[in-house]
Amino acid sequence: MYAVIKTGGKQYRVSAGDKLKIEKLPADVGSEVTFDQVLLVADGDKIQAGAPLLSGAAVKATVLSHGRGDKVMIFKMRRRKHYRKTQGHRQDYTEVQIGGISA
Repeated sequence: MYAVIKTGGKQYRVSAGDKLKIEKLPADVGSEVTFDQVLLVADGDKIQAGAPLLSGAAVKATVLSHGRGDKVMIFKMRRRKHYRKTQGHRQDYTEVQIGGISA
């Protein structure tokens, strides 16, 4: 059984027991969060798809940790104009473990 959820502007295909790194959530480590924006739930050959969301469907997850991703370097340059700019970015994330899917 798996589901497609939407969180942080992205879509994820999840099943029970999966670990995900998603956009940072305002939740404490060890707490349980519920994703109610479920787009699709599939159980074997039985598939329920929303238009765009399924009503009454939810995915429960437990927050494992918070962290920051790897540094991404941004380098801008204009040739012959003596312009160079370097900038770094590290995205915050929340690691969650999927507990159960309810349709």
